[in-house]
Amino acid sequence: MFRSDAYHPDHFSCTHCGKELTAEARELKGELYCLPCHDKMGVPICGACRRPIEGRVVNALGKQWHVEHFVCAKCEKPFLGHRHYEKKGLAYCETHYNQLFGDVCYNCSHVIEGDVVSALNKAWCVSCFSCSTCNSKLTLKNKFVEFDMKPVCKKCYEKFPLELKKRLKKLSELTSRKAQPKAVDLNSA
Repeated sequence: MFRSDAYHPDHFSCTHCGKELTAEARELKGELYCLPCHDKMGVPICGACRRPIEGRVVNALGKQWHVEHFVCAKCEKPFLGHRHYEKKGLAYCETHYNQLFGDVCYNCSHVIEGDVVSALNKAWCVSCFSCSTCNSKLTLKNKFVEFDMKPVCKKCYEKFPLELKKRLKKLSELTSRKAQPKAVDLNSA
C-alpha cells in the first residue's frame, strides 16, 4: 500500500540504490528509500515515534525529537520550547520536577520553588525561615540558635531564662564532642 493504493512490491524500488522496497521503506520529499539508504542520508529519527523528522528538531536527552513529541514524563504535555528539567534520563516540566524531586519546606510543607535555605539539617522557603518565637525573618547571615529543632533569633534567645540557656549550651557542647573523632594515644599501646 502506498498513498492508499495497492501495488505489486516489485513496482517499488529505492530511489538511491534500486533495491526492491519492503514495509520498512521511508518516504522523503516524495521519493521512496530503503531503510539503510534513508539512514545514510542523515535524516534524524524521533526518539518517541521512531519516524523521520523533516521539520524542526529538538535535541535533548541525547536524542532527537519532533517538537510535539518532546514531552514531560509525568503529564505528557509538550515543552514547545519551554524549559525542561532532566532526571535519570527523563524530562519533566518544572511543576512535576518539583513535585517529584524538589525540597519540601520544613515550616509550610510546600515544595520549595526558587531559593532554598538549608539550616538545622532542614530545607526552608526563604519566606518561611524565621524566628520560631517572634517570627522575625532570618537569613543565614543572622545569628540564631536551635531550640526544639527550630531557629530562634539572638534577641529572643537572650530573653530565655538563664537555666535554660545553660542547659542548651551544655547540650550543644555534648553533641559537638560526639561529632568529633576521639583521639587515640599511640604511646600507651
